[in-house]
Amino acid sequence: MPNILANLMLAVWPVVTVILFRRLSLPQALVICLVSGFLILPPPPAAFDFPLLPPLDKHSIPALTALMMAIAIYGLRKSVLPDTLLGKALMLIFIFSPIATVITNTEPVRWGDVLHLPGLLVTDAIALTLTQILIFIPFVLARQYLVEAASQRMVLLVLMWAGFAYSFPALLETRLSPQLNIWIYGYFQHDFAQTMRFGGWRPTVFLYHGIWLAFFGMMALTAAAALFKFEKKRKLMYAGLTLWLGASLVLYKSLGAMLFAVCLIPVVLLFGVRAQLKVAALVALLAIGYPMLKAVDMIPSERLLAAAASIETERANSLKFRFDNEDMLLERAYEKPVFGWGSWGRNMIYNDITGAIETITDGRWIIVMGKYGWLGFLAEFGLLVLPIFLLWREMLARKPDEISPFVGPLTLMLAANAAELVPNATLTPLTWLLSGALMGYAETLRRERLRLREDAPKGRNSRFALKWRPVME
Repeated sequence: MPNILANLMLAVWPVVTVILFRRLSLPQALVICLVSGFLILPPPPAAFDFPLLPPLDKHSIPALTALMMAIAIYGLRKSVLPDTLLGKALMLIFIFSPIATVITNTEPVRWGDVLHLPGLLVTDAIALTLTQILIFIPFVLARQYLVEAASQRMVLLVLMWAGFAYSFPALLETRLSPQLNIWIYGYFQHDFAQTMRFGGWRPTVFLYHGIWLAFFGMMALTAAAALFKFEKKRKLMYAGLTLWLGASLVLYKSLGAMLFAVCLIPVVLLFGVRAQLKVAALVALLAIGYPMLKAVDMIPSERLLAAAASIETERANSLKFRFDNEDMLLERAYEKPVFGWGSWGRNMIYNDITGAIETITDGRWIIVMGKYGWLGFLAEFGLLVLPIFLLWREMLARKPDEISPFVGPLTLMLAANAAELVPNATLTPLTWLLSGALMGYAETLRRERLRLREDAPKGRNSRFALKWRPVME
């Protein structure tokens, strides 16, 4: 169980947020608050659980306090809803579809004579809706306040330096085993058996799982590589940080994160923003398309298992376990395909005799599909990747040098995170931060393009160039 320090850290984080917003610019305070809270605060189950409210934990407390500070000091700069009709629809469905889920799940669920899961109540509709709102706060904040090239560059800098700082406790755990959360917060946050990989320890530090840490390390590495490419000064420093973060990622011992890095880093270093957006759009399509292909049995499972077995037998067994669980959970989800089963584990499969859970929900997509149905899945994943396609549309209307080059690496990170949500549940505030920042920038480009179209018949200059101007340190 979490100790008193874990609860104290969660309790004092609003004070940290106030200090950040008082001393730093709005974009700096926002990004540092969310990133540092994600990395430093104790992971679940450490949380404040109040009646009728979702648990307030390391994800929701920084976001909620940042929202209050930003509104109190700066106010809202535009509507909370996205500009596009599709964006508005996805956001409203994402937040309010749990109400329909509750309405269609008032009946209890029984498994044999040993397990009885309650029907959902009005209080569940309130709690689930509030949960969706809390999850979505980083998107709203980033879309409001991180819409310029300078803010995008700052996001990359914070990710890079945070990844560098976090590598030291992470590398300590690769030597001593994941112990820091136990030493400092009094508990281990996951299954300790999963910390052994490739003959050594896989670090966790204060994140939920080693996979979460490795994926963050991949993001930090991508940020360092992007800054090495685009910054005109301190090339040697950025090169050294890129090499350090790359070596650290290897020692984090997560095959998925390493594969993403191998694929994305060359794209960042060798290709321009247009090609990077094209790759990001392709990856995003694969992430959304996987459940659809899975539903019609078009995923080449046997080939993927054979490829995994060629790397390591344990990886193949793990992948087969995931595929088998996905098949069972997808069949369960099809019993309520539109709005899903809701909370209290109603989407899971249980043993009729013992009442024990017989399935494991690893991927975020199957979790959302089971809880909120196809509608909830399309709303969540659609919101995550919509900025990528909006930016691609704006790119087609401009020359490449008229768009900030930093959007290329950021869209690649976002697309990779969407793809990572297929095998894992690595949806974090940083995912929504990237999506919101890119959405805000895409909407800014679109508004300028539409304004130009209106001004053209009036004889004004019909050439609009939102040219990126580098902002040096």
